[in-house]
Amino acid sequence: MVRALPKDVTKVYLLNQDYLFGQSVQRDIKTFLGKLRPDVTDNQLFALPSMVPVRGAIDGEFDRYVAKHKASLPNETIGVGDGFDFQLFDRALLDSPDTRFVLAGIVNRMDRTYVSEADCGEIRLIYRLTRTNVSDSGDNTASPRLPMTLNLVLKARVEGQAIACSEIARRWLAAGDLALTGAELTAKLLAKDGPLDLISYANIDRIETNLQIAHAPKSAVRDFRTDYLLKVFRYDPQAHLFQEAPMENQIDRDRILADDSLRREFKAWLLDPQHLVEFDRGVAVIPEKFLAHGAIAPTPAGFDPSDLLPEFGLVQGEGATANPVFAEADVVAALRKASADGVTLQNIRSVGGFERRLNDVTCSGCHQTRGIGGFHFPGVDWMAAKPSNSTVVPASPHFFGDQVRRRDILTALRDGRPPDYSRGFSSRPQSRGSSELAGTEYGDGWGAHCYARSPKTADNDRSFNSWSCAEGLACQPAGKTSRLGMCFVKSR
Repeated sequence: MVRALPKDVTKVYLLNQDYLFGQSVQRDIKTFLGKLRPDVTDNQLFALPSMVPVRGAIDGEFDRYVAKHKASLPNETIGVGDGFDFQLFDRALLDSPDTRFVLAGIVNRMDRTYVSEADCGEIRLIYRLTRTNVSDSGDNTASPRLPMTLNLVLKARVEGQAIACSEIARRWLAAGDLALTGAELTAKLLAKDGPLDLISYANIDRIETNLQIAHAPKSAVRDFRTDYLLKVFRYDPQAHLFQEAPMENQIDRDRILADDSLRREFKAWLLDPQHLVEFDRGVAVIPEKFLAHGAIAPTPAGFDPSDLLPEFGLVQGEGATANPVFAEADVVAALRKASADGVTLQNIRSVGGFERRLNDVTCSGCHQTRGIGGFHFPGVDWMAAKPSNSTVVPASPHFFGDQVRRRDILTALRDGRPPDYSRGFSSRPQSRGSSELAGTEYGDGWGAHCYARSPKTADNDRSFNSWSCAEGLACQPAGKTSRLGMCFVKSR
C-alpha cells in the first residue's frame, strides 16, 4: 500500500482503531512510511485538499462566534486558555503532531432508510480527537480525549451493489449477537458476509463535526455554560472535496424571522397536513431553503423556554418576538383539521408539543437534550491511565433510549415488513420500548424526563401527560415556568 502511494501524495492521516489490530496496522504503516516514503507525514488531516473547505468553514465559524461575543458581552474576555472568561477551543490542536482522531464507535443507522430507501440508511464511523502525548501525572491525570468528534457518514448501500436492505439488516442483527471484541470483532465486521464487507470510498456521503467551541466556568456574573459548534460537510465526488452543506432539519430561525416571504413559505410547508404528520412522527425532511449551514448548541439549556433553544420565538407565546411565524391559532387549527381528517398524531397534541418538536427535530436541539455535554456518542475514555477520572459511558441516555426503536426497524427490514420509522420526543422514548426501558433512566426511572401533572385534567398538556415516573419516584419540575422535569425519589 505504501509503495502504491502517488508521488504527489506527501501526507497520510491514519484513521484506525486504537486496540490490538489497529495499533498493529498503525505501527506497520509508520515503519514502511519511514523506510519507503520519509517525505510523508500523518498529522495533517485538515491540510488534505479534500478537507481544506472543512477547516476554512470551521475557522469562519470561530471568527463569527468571537465577533458576536465581543459585541454582545464586551465585558467578558474570550480566548484560548484558563485566563479568559470564555475559554475557546484551541484550533492549533487540529494541526498538532500530538493529536489524532481515534475511532470511538461504529453506529448502524438503518433507521434512517426513510430519508433515501435506495441507500438502506447509513453507517457512521465516529472519531474522537485525542492527545497522543499525555503523561501519567498521578491520580489527576486528565483524559487524553478532547471535546471534538468527527462523524464520517457512509451510505449503507450505493448504486450497483447487488445486495438488498433486508440482507444488510440481517448482517447487522447477526453482528449484534456476537460476543466478540477488539480484533476478532473487526474481522467479523469486515468478513465476506459481514455488515462492512461492501463498504468503500464510494459509500462516503458526508462528514459531521461537533466541537466544544467555548466553555465559561461558573462565575459571579454567570452560570456554567458550554457552547458546541455543529457543522456538516457533504462529499462532492466530482470535485473530490467535502463542501459545507445545510444541516438536516436545522431550521434557520433568524433568517426565517427576518424574511417575510420565507416565513410564509415555511409556515405553509410545515402546516401542510402530510408534512405535519411526518413532523409529528419525527420523519419530516425539511427543504434545504429553510435550513442553516451551522449551529451553536449552548448547554445546559434547561427546561424553560429561552433564547438558548434553537427555535425560540417561532411560536406565539414564548415572548421572543412580536411577530412569530406560528400563531397559537394556526397550530390549533392544524391539529383540529388532522383530527377531523381521521389522523391520529402520536406526539404533537398541543401547541406545547408543536413547540417542543420544533426544537428537538433540529441538530442543536437534539444535542441539548439528554446528552453528555453536547455529545450523544463521545465514546469511552479507555485510553486514560486513570479510569476513575474518565468517561466510562460511551453514549448519552437519548442514544441508549433509542436503541429499542432502531432494533425494531432493523428487524422489520430483515423480515420484509414495512418499518415504523416514527420516533418520540428526544426527551422521552416511544411507548414501544416501555417494557424494556421501564424503571431505567431511559424511560421512567431515576433521572428520566417527566411531566408534573395537575390534579385538574383540563390543565394538563396532552403532549406530555403520559410522561410519568416509576413507582417510588415523583416528577420534580426543573424550571421556573415549565412543568417538565426529572424523576427523583419522592420527598417524605
